[in-house]
Amino acid sequence: MPRTTPESVGIPSQAISNLLDAWRESNLELHSMMIVRHGQVAAEGWWAPYEPQLSHMMFSLSKSFTSTAIGLAVAEGLLSLDDAVISFFPEESPEEPSANLRAMRIRHLLMMGTGHEVDTMQYLAVAEDGDWVRAFVQAPVEREPGTHFVYNSGATYMLSAIIQKVSGQKLLDYLQPRLLDPLGITEATWEACPRGIHTGGWGMTLTTESIAKFGQLYLQRGVWDDKRVLTEAWVNEATSKQINNGDDEANDWAQGYGYQFWRCRHGAYRGDGAFGQFCIVLPEKDTVIALTSGTNDMQGVLNGIWTHLLPALNDETSAAASTAEDAAALNSKLARLTLEPPRIIAEEASTESKVNGRRYVLEENSLQLTALTIQFEADAALVTIESSEGEFVLRCARGEWAEGRGIMPQGAPFQRGQNLRMMSSFTWSEPDKLTITARYIETPFSVKADYQFSEDELVVQQKVNVSFMPPELPTLRGRS
Repeated sequence: MPRTTPESVGIPSQAISNLLDAWRESNLELHSMMIVRHGQVAAEGWWAPYEPQLSHMMFSLSKSFTSTAIGLAVAEGLLSLDDAVISFFPEESPEEPSANLRAMRIRHLLMMGTGHEVDTMQYLAVAEDGDWVRAFVQAPVEREPGTHFVYNSGATYMLSAIIQKVSGQKLLDYLQPRLLDPLGITEATWEACPRGIHTGGWGMTLTTESIAKFGQLYLQRGVWDDKRVLTEAWVNEATSKQINNGDDEANDWAQGYGYQFWRCRHGAYRGDGAFGQFCIVLPEKDTVIALTSGTNDMQGVLNGIWTHLLPALNDETSAAASTAEDAAALNSKLARLTLEPPRIIAEEASTESKVNGRRYVLEENSLQLTALTIQFEADAALVTIESSEGEFVLRCARGEWAEGRGIMPQGAPFQRGQNLRMMSSFTWSEPDKLTITARYIETPFSVKADYQFSEDELVVQQKVNVSFMPPELPTLRGRS
């Protein structure tokens, strides 16, 4: 996307600086930010060690892309929003479907108004045969579709399954030539269910700029490079309120829901995903904001935008009053964004030489780890982790980030069972406590592990920064 300065598109640099300061003061962990106005990137930044070229897990921001696939399929005549859901899956559906199940249409999947009283993922996740479609259509539908909002990732999965059914292509393969290629998006990936259907409601990975491009396409009502990608009717319908989801005027999750897009305050709408993945579109301000994060306080992220950036978009004359010093200060701040590794004790701890090279045999644990050994170098610590599957060596830099790859610990949310890019560091937080921080830099997640040493014993306590579950991971205990 073309780059420009904030002032050239009517945004005072000071307003963006204030936003960054507010997020920092609120202890909100942002990973990236891109502000686009009048079709140009006015400001962008990545909190090191996160970088522009890295993809990031989208979680439920994936839903807005799945919805877009439905809009494309409608335009191609492959389906109608009034098609019955079970009409696509006669073999999986009950012999005598309930009236509510028979009444469920594609539009009800889109608006999260399926009639279920719970997210159907609880049924899909325990399907022993891995047939998520069957698990969905066999689940009880307690209410009349279209009358009750329940956030339902299983419903979005069904949209993906329908796309695969009518097109003969997996969701991402269907989207690639129709949506992603026109926008120049080539890095996207998507997770699949046990039967190979893309999960739809989560599981997509994208770079921050690709998120911004997607929002800009919707802001431009479906047109990109003077070519129509989406129908304007679809953009209008998908981003409009289709169902009520609350009445709290201060809550951006209670302003109405469209077709896998949330309505916001201030006339905005957005796609969003857990832990602060955002694609925010402000049509009245001709602005798009793309964010990736690792925070549980998603409302706090939005509040910062409404408080500090939104007012500056109202008065273009205020940008003219900006000074060169304001612009220079913002550029410096954006260039220096970082999530520093802990550096608590600078000098070498006395414990370091005592435990160097010791092998600690671990008690039986749910992580199925059998032993740990830590060897110290001048600028790094090498943690050798043994399990029944072999050895894994984690290299941590001393008070700095060391790049590597690793598998997220079992029990961490959304473990994908594959080597993930990571950055690791260590410091002595107390004379006998080693603290290791591992950031999985293509996800919202980081893991902090405290290694507490006492004579010949070791206790390791681990905690994930954000999680759907309790953040503490199983404690490890061992002896040398």
